[in-house]
Amino acid sequence: MLFKDLNLIEPIKKALETEGYTNPTAIQSKAIPSLLKGMDLLGCAQTGTGKTAAFAIPILQGISLQQKGSGERRQIRALIVAPTRELAIQIEDSFRTYGKNLNLKTLVIYGGVSQNPQTKDLTNGVDILVATPGRLLDLINQRYISLKNVKYFVLDEADLMLDMGMLKDVRRIITYLPKERQTMFFSATMPAEIEKLANSILKNPIKVMVTPLSSTVEIIEQKVYYVDKVNKVKLLIHLLKNKDIISALIFSRTKHGADKIVKLLKRVGINAEAIHGNKSQNARQLALNNFKNRKARILVATDIAARGIDIEKLSHVINFDLPEVPETYVHRIGRTGRASHGGIAIAFCSHEEKPLLKNIQKLISKLIEEVKDHPYPLLDTNIEKKPSNVKRYKMKTKR
Repeated sequence: MLFKDLNLIEPIKKALETEGYTNPTAIQSKAIPSLLKGMDLLGCAQTGTGKTAAFAIPILQGISLQQKGSGERRQIRALIVAPTRELAIQIEDSFRTYGKNLNLKTLVIYGGVSQNPQTKDLTNGVDILVATPGRLLDLINQRYISLKNVKYFVLDEADLMLDMGMLKDVRRIITYLPKERQTMFFSATMPAEIEKLANSILKNPIKVMVTPLSSTVEIIEQKVYYVDKVNKVKLLIHLLKNKDIISALIFSRTKHGADKIVKLLKRVGINAEAIHGNKSQNARQLALNNFKNRKARILVATDIAARGIDIEKLSHVINFDLPEVPETYVHRIGRTGRASHGGIAIAFCSHEEKPLLKNIQKLISKLIEEVKDHPYPLLDTNIEKKPSNVKRYKMKTKR
């Protein structure tokens, strides 16, 4: 199937041709025809499968066909809620790309920056609003935003919203929406609470499940290095001397750890940027832009900050710390396997992390190739914790 076979209007076809898009991905070919008919959708899909285009294209077409005279003030007709600022910005950019030949206005709003430019744009009228939950509710309460005319509602990365404690805000947002609407619900995984939320807001949805977790990793070359925790940075520096690592996204378990890795890399002349929740929005966007534009070769991130980031032709993903949830590993390495392109995923595994690696391999039904020939092999094989060196003092007796 080709995009030209999907019954799209000419301005959208032309925009897709300009971007070089000819063949829709699996989720696009399955979702777009049903969404054009007005059906609700439940999509279980990871980032990198093309799901943004799967919902953006039908929304753009629907609003364009319903558009009235140019003299009427624009109303919010579509609302897309995303968990992170980076993902919201990326979604808005996609709407602008696919809708560049349409007379529609898209706006993204998020916290961490002044609301004044956002409220100014809202006052001038918006057709499509992309928002993070906190800033959206804030501006609803200030009466800058009305959702009474929304015809299309998208909830993206719902499982990440659960992880970030956002579901209460999401449920509040839903109360402001008209009951008659088309709803699109996307989540990479389906924990019980997410499934319950989906069932409560979707009406007879088409269900689209693509790229199962166990098969996502097939196109990605995976390697594991067993290394003591104290030697991880040394091993990282050793690997980054290889110029074949054109760009690498490195995952740290903590914000402090991400900053520390960047500091140590810069100390040896390796240009790196960190991105995590403690950084300001401007700092996060600058770091991301520097990485995308190849001004920085290395980006060190935590999971929440990296979820949804779309980086083309990312050559390597390095798991500096293994995740405690095995599904997270698949999401991480999928950054380098986007749009069916291959890549290389490297994992560092200390003795303490061996159970985590075992769970990952069980999930993907595959043994990850061990690289034995490196200068920092695992030495700490002592499973039992050493007894703590506690000094004991005798109580002084009274004279």
